[in-house]
Amino acid sequence: MAEVLSGSATARVGFVGLGNVGGKLAGSLLRNGVELVVRDLEPAAMAPFLDAGAETAASGAELAERCDVVITCLPSPAAVASVLEGADGVLAGFDSSDSTGSGAKIWAEMSTTDHHEVRRLGALVEAAGGAAIDCPVSGGCHRAATGNISIFAGGERDTFEAMLPLLVTMGRRILHTGPLGSASILKVVTNYLATANLVSLCEALATSQAAGMDLATAYEAIRISSGNSFVHETESQVILNGSRDINFTMDLVCKDIGLFADIAAEHGLPLELSPVLVDVFADGAARYGDREWSPNIIRRLEDVTGQSVTAPGFPSEIVDDEPEVAGAEVSVRRSA
Repeated sequence: MAEVLSGSATARVGFVGLGNVGGKLAGSLLRNGVELVVRDLEPAAMAPFLDAGAETAASGAELAERCDVVITCLPSPAAVASVLEGADGVLAGFDSSDSTGSGAKIWAEMSTTDHHEVRRLGALVEAAGGAAIDCPVSGGCHRAATGNISIFAGGERDTFEAMLPLLVTMGRRILHTGPLGSASILKVVTNYLATANLVSLCEALATSQAAGMDLATAYEAIRISSGNSFVHETESQVILNGSRDINFTMDLVCKDIGLFADIAAEHGLPLELSPVLVDVFADGAARYGDREWSPNIIRRLEDVTGQSVTAPGFPSEIVDDEPEVAGAEVSVRRSA
């Protein structure tokens, strides 16, 4: 399979889903010379890609017929299933005799999704003569925009190696996590940790304000201390600005921490913190709306105190100021 993609610019890639994350990943491919065919329910989302030289297809089947790799980056497992299994969907294109002639086609699932569903759909792709890999991303939309995001990739090693030229074009740190579905499990695990960190930071900032601390000073105290984290250096800034714009919404948090809870329950783990986080975000989504920015979970504390947890001098959005560099595979530590 590794001969399918000998370089990042040699494959024609179909990209389905040009939202907050998908649009930025697709942008990295296009910016770096990859031949791109795009589809999205919103014509406005496709317009800048078409203007920049990408093509589109009339259906998922046509997109799959014309491409070596089909990437999906969509908001829910149901949306992905519809794109693959629906009438004239991607699977029909994988099963078509109309081939690019470059070998087996690859389906790359870049959504944050249920690992069981990835494996179910992956089996259908393989039955249609293709190969499957799940490769969700982590590190925020600002890093997706610059190609500096991290990517987990689960699948057969030869499929991973075939995809690697594209993965290092979209991301900086690429980790092969094991078999198909393993990347989706680890993505859910890391999103759970980010959510726990976000909720604890909201409590830390609100408590600092209630205790009379200057919030800009509190931010720096956390940043230079053992309490620091990636979430603090990004989401705490847009919390204090007041925009709360991190390009991630409460419904997506509810989905991700729900998937994490499902994995734990499936294996009989009696978690204590996870149910609390599920309840906190279910309440936040009910109060402020599913599409409210996730850092606005702090409003639950602002409503109680009557205060605004904000401070001057912080940005309204996070921008990655690191230069775009070629990505590379991350090595896993093993005993000698």
